[in-house]
Amino acid sequence: MELLPWVSILAAVVLATALMLVTTVLNRRKLNKYKLPPGPRPWPVIGNLNLIGPLPQHSLHKLSAQYGPLMSLRFGFVPVVVGSSVDAARSILKTNDLAFIDRPRTAAGKHTSYNNSSMLWSPYDDYWRQARKLWQTELLSVKQLKLYEQARREEVSATLRDLHAAAFTGRPVALNNHLMMASLNVISRMVLGKKYVVKGSSSATTPEEFSWMMDELFFLNGAVNVGDVIPWLDWLDPQGYIKRMKRLSKILDRFLEKVLDEHNERRQREGEAFVARDMVDKLLQLADDPSLKVPITRKGVKAFTLELFAAGTDTSAATVEWAMTELVKKPEVLTKATEELDRVVGRDRLVAEGDIPNLPYFDAIVKETMRTHPVAPLLTPRQSREDTSIDGYDIPAGTRVLINVMAICRDPKVWDAPMEFRPERFVGSSVDVRGQDLELLPFGSGRRMCPGHTLGLKMVQVTLANLLHAFHWRLPDGVAAEELSMEEVFRMNVLRKVPLEAVAEPKLPVHLYAGP
Repeated sequence: MELLPWVSILAAVVLATALMLVTTVLNRRKLNKYKLPPGPRPWPVIGNLNLIGPLPQHSLHKLSAQYGPLMSLRFGFVPVVVGSSVDAARSILKTNDLAFIDRPRTAAGKHTSYNNSSMLWSPYDDYWRQARKLWQTELLSVKQLKLYEQARREEVSATLRDLHAAAFTGRPVALNNHLMMASLNVISRMVLGKKYVVKGSSSATTPEEFSWMMDELFFLNGAVNVGDVIPWLDWLDPQGYIKRMKRLSKILDRFLEKVLDEHNERRQREGEAFVARDMVDKLLQLADDPSLKVPITRKGVKAFTLELFAAGTDTSAATVEWAMTELVKKPEVLTKATEELDRVVGRDRLVAEGDIPNLPYFDAIVKETMRTHPVAPLLTPRQSREDTSIDGYDIPAGTRVLINVMAICRDPKVWDAPMEFRPERFVGSSVDVRGQDLELLPFGSGRRMCPGHTLGLKMVQVTLANLLHAFHWRLPDGVAAEELSMEEVFRMNVLRKVPLEAVAEPKLPVHLYAGP
């Protein structure tokens, strides 16, 4: 009798193995009727997962050099197609946008996005179409973003004050912490109406806990969960990712519930005199709108709030840190940028958002940063809704589709000396980052393009411009430019593995950002 449990386990393993092998054979027979793009031969069960390293954008780039700009792979049982050229990106994101507009169903979307209720993970349906329209007209319109310009200006000034205090210690400044808090405070005020992430027992969360939540959220949404691609292993959760997702979702939900409760209390307290002050107020008003084709539930409000919060903090801070990394490595580029700022803005005020169109060299630096260090190098995976053909190859319905933006940004057929940081390439160039020029896609393109790209660009521009205008920057004594680590860490975005430390020397009169 004592052997029976082991016999049951062994039988389950044998049955699961048999099912996996049968599924592998059936999938292979099904795909054999298609003319798939070239790619490496997949192993049984695992497919080509063995070829994907911790920096998948680099692994896929190397494979595309061997198999071509439109490449076929298999992740477990899931067919995958990777586009690594401008032409492939155009075919997927423009010509056949509707065919590839869906999202794969993943554990991350289920557990960390309120069962795919966010713009990011929602399938292509009436809910997503309505949400996209609301984001464009109600949450992130030009008019709405203008209303929050003062908040952005005040938080940039606060960051400069913190850096000024740190600069007087004479020690190098760890920029990432300051950049993350600047982005966080701006987004918090725009989305939530106040700074929720502050020190103190009454706070909804602490800076340390929030930083952990964002790190975990981006990691789990970017990682390949084995259960998503080998369904037979889902119940085992061999990586422990689903357990981590469930834990994270509870902590995030606790934070978001507090936010929504506070907003609803104010709405009830003020009654007819209530006026929406932030994006959560607007979302709650929309949730009460009976004219909406698809009602927005409380879970939907939380999903949108989390998405606005996450997308506006980590990616902006990462882009500015990569820009500062390149600039301290190339003092001649830094000097040209600061000279332009002094000439256009002067030294009697900070840089305003309205100054950016008059700073062509600075604008070129931002574009070159987004080219050399795209923080979303694979965008968010799409899924084909129907059988489609590209360049004579078949892409079956249900295929996961990736765009390797990093590979496009390093394509010598598109860019001269692509591995060099050279802002001059964009001076006088019409190439933009808003999704029309497919050689530069930091925010994606097509209907699934990042809806917050205008806000993200504003935050990067105004933060970076004022860092350069208010301080002289250099590497710490004894650190040579060629010794500076450029190692990356991939989550859903790409960060520096080693946070940048640089010496800041105040350049502008401190009263310009001293605050009240």
